[in-house]
Amino acid sequence: MGAEKKWLFTLFLTTIFSILLLLLYSISVFSSPRLFPSLVQHGLHSPPAFAYYLFGGKGDKDQIFRLLLAVYHPRNRYLLQLGADASDEERYRLVLALKSVPAIRSFENVDVIGKPDRFSSMGSTHIAATLHAAAMLMKLDRGWDWFIALSALDYPLVTQDDMSHVFSSVRRDLNFIDHTSDLGWKEDQRVLPVVVDPGIYLARRTKIFHAMQKRLMPDAFKLLTVWYRVAGSPWVVLSRSFLEFCLFGWDNLPRTLLMYFNNVMLSEESYFHSVICNSPEFKNTTVNGDLRYMIWDSPPKTEPHFLNNSDYDQMAQSGAAFARQFQKDDPVLDMIDEKILKCGRNRAVPGAWCTGRRSWWVDPCSQWGDVNVLKPGPQAKKLEETILNLLDDWNSQSNQCT
Repeated sequence: MGAEKKWLFTLFLTTIFSILLLLLYSISVFSSPRLFPSLVQHGLHSPPAFAYYLFGGKGDKDQIFRLLLAVYHPRNRYLLQLGADASDEERYRLVLALKSVPAIRSFENVDVIGKPDRFSSMGSTHIAATLHAAAMLMKLDRGWDWFIALSALDYPLVTQDDMSHVFSSVRRDLNFIDHTSDLGWKEDQRVLPVVVDPGIYLARRTKIFHAMQKRLMPDAFKLLTVWYRVAGSPWVVLSRSFLEFCLFGWDNLPRTLLMYFNNVMLSEESYFHSVICNSPEFKNTTVNGDLRYMIWDSPPKTEPHFLNNSDYDQMAQSGAAFARQFQKDDPVLDMIDEKILKCGRNRAVPGAWCTGRRSWWVDPCSQWGDVNVLKPGPQAKKLEETILNLLDDWNSQSNQCT
């Protein structure tokens, strides 16, 4: 066969193959349940729903996508943000990855912030970005009950069926937020110094400015913080009613404290804690726990220990909803996927809503039934025990903000 005939034969095979792929895609599109999603029910007589804010920075696209699939459920709402240091191409590739998931295409409950907030891990812009995300989630969806912020370094230890099942027995005005009024060393090193977060004013500078003088402790309100001896993140599970107060407050307390914490280092450790405990309406809705599993190095560093395979058994038995922090693609994440979440790579965690046949080439969550039905697994019992212990402590105290 001459060179010209070989070229024509190759072109013919390529054309036939392309036509077959097009036909298969057309069949999958017309046969998919995209146009007929299950009706999501909200309200006190339905399982609770969660609003997830998932954030990361440059190079975190794959981690954010994996985290999303690990916490995905059609009943929830999701807002994803890659910070200003990430490229537009990375955000675009994240959007393309979302479109590859049939349930996300159909239920349309995942959004990506196209114009990201610039935030610093040490300054007040972190709180501003979180409040902005909460406001967007309220505008996008009226049905969720609790707000949860997770970074690219976090990962769940329960399924969303587990979460909704356990939280079905929890008052929906309660807030899970680790807090203490004993500031300790943080008073002198975190609260009294005056700092300026350049993310508010400058486009490129990332290091915070320090003023020469310190200020006095305020006497108009009480400051609270997390009990951790080192730096923290917004590890909270906040009720919708409390966030409505923070965003659309009927008094000036949230705005007054926001102005104060605008010049406080690592204000995410104290802002929500101080607002809720200075509010007569919400101060007794605080359950003193954040539902996170972390291990601090000794001596403690600014972030908890990176978890690995050696931590799995203790982590799985902890009764926590989430764990922090993980290296990208650490093998322990595969262990969590296999043993706890029961999901494959690049697939949503299966729940009672998934009705597809389980196999290595078929995603069981590519087809679905009633998304309002839950099927909790073994981890739900551990989480339930944690919640019950926290609620026992909450019920035994007349003032939770001490």
